[in-house]
Amino acid sequence: MPGTKDAVIVDAVRSPMGKGKKGGALSGLHAVELLAQTLAGIVDRTGIDPGAVDDVIIGCVSQGGEQAATPGRQAWLAAGYPEHVPATTIDRRCGSSQQALHFAVQGVMAGAYDFVLAGGVESMSRVPMGSARMGADVYGPSVTERYAPGMISQGVAAELVAARWRLGREEMDAYSARSHTRAAAVAGAGGFANEIVPIRVPDRDAPVTADETIRAGTTRTKLAGLTCAFEDPAIAGRFPEISWSVTAGNSSQITDGAAAVLVVSAERASALGLRPRARVTATAVVGDDPVAMLTAPIPATRCVLDRAGLDIGDIDAVEVNEAFASVPLAWQAEFGIDEERLNPAGGAIALGHPLGASGARLFATLLNHLERTGGRWGLQVMCEAGGMANATVIERL
Repeated sequence: MPGTKDAVIVDAVRSPMGKGKKGGALSGLHAVELLAQTLAGIVDRTGIDPGAVDDVIIGCVSQGGEQAATPGRQAWLAAGYPEHVPATTIDRRCGSSQQALHFAVQGVMAGAYDFVLAGGVESMSRVPMGSARMGADVYGPSVTERYAPGMISQGVAAELVAARWRLGREEMDAYSARSHTRAAAVAGAGGFANEIVPIRVPDRDAPVTADETIRAGTTRTKLAGLTCAFEDPAIAGRFPEISWSVTAGNSSQITDGAAAVLVVSAERASALGLRPRARVTATAVVGDDPVAMLTAPIPATRCVLDRAGLDIGDIDAVEVNEAFASVPLAWQAEFGIDEERLNPAGGAIALGHPLGASGARLFATLLNHLERTGGRWGLQVMCEAGGMANATVIERL
């Protein structure tokens, strides 16, 4: 774009993923402290002057309880960094930190920033999913009337996606077992080491350095024994096509985690000797059916590929967030990409889904995969509540 700055990615890191329940590896740590250590990790790795950062843009979904006071601002202060650096919080549901990255890149390109930290945090063990709603009617009467007889849960939406794309329980369980197998293989080979920053937890003797969520021995046979999590006779009457096949095993894990990405203008990066690792080539965000809810990654992908001037065959690796196995499988059915390029390091079924942090986590994992394998182009896409999706095309430099 003429007259704009070039924005480059200097680094991307994440915390280990902890089970989002009492006793999980990161559950003894306040969300602000979790994010503070993640931000400190990227500042230390890059050696930047924290006082040069223009803004801290942080995604967070459950903005209540310990995550209610602009967690990016509190984390920046908790890390001991300069008070003059501001922060803001983004909520685009599961795509919050991916949207934070988009805003950071757009801000640099527009000349509003030279240094931005984008990322996200979610402590689902300490601020449970849905707790910020406290039973409130979040839709209002007009939306409820427009989409009568009403919205459905994401779990039921995953069932609806499975039905519409004719995805069976066996296929979804096989995909989910593969997610664990792939993540375990990457972890075993040290493939996540470059993206993970150690996290110190008060009740643990040693820092947490590895994902707690990966189950290396997961098989389709073991997953077949799990019961369906969202079966509801009332819903069955409304959607008779649903066969009930979504379980805890073929869904993403409730998780604690944080992630951060450093976006810098190419001019400042060059002046300071910072090595760019990637460039965001194109971004898109779209809306789709808010009832089916999880289908927007498909039109978002078409939009972002068109903006990037690329075809799906040009893409070396794709991260489609594994909110539920039916989501990447439906996406794959539409685009015909071979399975080796789809979530090659596993996904949220194995690594977990810390809502507000997942977009930046996917970015860190995708970038590191491209660097390990020599790939050039990467695509990540995220389904979001309300029937939205963010999509990002990156070029490894």
